[in-house]
Amino acid sequence: MAELIPIDSALERALELLRGGEVIALPTETVYGLAGDATSGTGVARIFEAKGRPRFNPLIAHVSDWAMAERIGDFDLLSRKLAEAFWPGPLTIVVPLRVGSGIHPLVTAGLDTIALRMPKGFASTLIAALGHPIAAPSANSSGKISGTSADAVNRDLGAKIPLVVDGGQTPVGVESTIVKVENGRVRLLRPGGVAAEDIEAVAGAPVERGSGGRIEAPGMMTSHYAPAAAMRLNVDAVEPGEALLAFGPSRARGGARAVLNLSPTGDLREAAANLFSHLRQLDAVGAATIAVEPVPFHGLGEAINDRLARAAAPR
Repeated sequence: MAELIPIDSALERALELLRGGEVIALPTETVYGLAGDATSGTGVARIFEAKGRPRFNPLIAHVSDWAMAERIGDFDLLSRKLAEAFWPGPLTIVVPLRVGSGIHPLVTAGLDTIALRMPKGFASTLIAALGHPIAAPSANSSGKISGTSADAVNRDLGAKIPLVVDGGQTPVGVESTIVKVENGRVRLLRPGGVAAEDIEAVAGAPVERGSGGRIEAPGMMTSHYAPAAAMRLNVDAVEPGEALLAFGPSRARGGARAVLNLSPTGDLREAAANLFSHLRQLDAVGAATIAVEPVPFHGLGEAINDRLARAAAPR
């Protein structure tokens, strides 16, 4: 297992490892990230190795301030407006990559764009102290359930990485929203911790959806976030032996082997925070299938349904 250090005493050890080309797991406001120096080929390669991640799948580069972001990416006026509204926070913006940015080519998977985010808390402090951006996809084996606690990360990746920084449960619970501005319009590449409605309010126009099947940013693979169990979505009845991922006060018909409720009151923010931890717990009961009650699509429900659809996709 990896070394587990509380967040308030982990900075120096984390810096030592990153400077040596190692990768570490650390908490962000969304989920735990598997972090390496985004300018280090060794560090970035170790991210892919630890996750078992396909190298055509790009990574998000995380920055600590505007100066670092502008050294890496070229921001148009609308991208800048979105960043000023939501950074630091759970929004990732895809922008053209600047020549001489120092970002290792593995981070962008050969694209001429870069996905940038400015996180809060420990990750921001660490990036500032390092002086380089960090690449940090979710801290989980590729395609599997994202980690929202240090214990979940250590059980999954602890044999492959030297350090997990323990910051407790992550508050948002799903990965960042990813957007890209094209021809003055905002396109949603991945729903996440910032609702599309909030982005539309800042942009002053509807957010467009659809990627044409291209992988332009992390989290766009069809099968992703998957438990070992099969999944059945939008159920109104539970089959014998199934586990049930519930939502809200009303239950699907039938008796489930185990039940966890994302939010008994129907609060989508609470549901997002609980999504991955509840999936992990239900997967552990050994049921062949996890049945999932319907979750509304508005607000953070769009991100929740996106993760559920990818978890249920053919593998």
